[in-house]
Amino acid sequence: MKHLFSSQDPALVLFDLDGTLVDSVPDLAQAIDRMLTSLGRPVAGLEAVSHWVGNGAPMLVKRALTGEMCPDLLEEALFDKGYRSFLKFYAQATADQSVLYPGVIECLSELKGRGIKLGLVTNKPMRFTTSMLKGFELTDYFDVVLGGDSLPRKKPDPLPLQEAMRVCGALPEMTLMVGDSISDLSAARAAGCQVACVPYGYNHGKDIFQSEPDLKLESLYQLM
Repeated sequence: MKHLFSSQDPALVLFDLDGTLVDSVPDLAQAIDRMLTSLGRPVAGLEAVSHWVGNGAPMLVKRALTGEMCPDLLEEALFDKGYRSFLKFYAQATADQSVLYPGVIECLSELKGRGIKLGLVTNKPMRFTTSMLKGFELTDYFDVVLGGDSLPRKKPDPLPLQEAMRVCGALPEMTLMVGDSISDLSAARAAGCQVACVPYGYNHGKDIFQSEPDLKLESLYQLM
């Protein structure tokens, strides 16, 4: 990591949540399948949902209702009913089956101990982000937490990263974004940050390393 910042630590490291710190697809898939069942539709299953996540809850629901990565025509009333249903079911089990990826606690503790400011920038709605952070006892590690509904725009737009840097008083050239998807990489590039990616998350079934992040991580242990 230091080689990206002239042999010194960055001032700020921003993390994505789903697919980077937490394997959350099992709970998301359960909520999606319960939503679909309530609408009289066949369930989607774990594998399909794993390809759909990463662009926020509304897009996840649209993809589940249409079966398409780029949903086009969808009846507004159907979406509203499905979205409300998904939120209800997901609120009942946000982290029952979700687990932290290896090295998360060790990495956050090490970076925090070195005086590096840490931020969380996710497209997950804040109500679920807050619940998940509390459930995994991660809240105190972060100097700033931004969800998908915290600002008018979310990743891949650079606005959430720019706001996190503003709050933490960090310059783009001294900030590292750590994520698992093209949304994280695109947001970091647009914000002028360095970007590190892990291969085990949710990138719509594509190898994120093919997008050439500045740092390729097999696990978060490599940031220590």
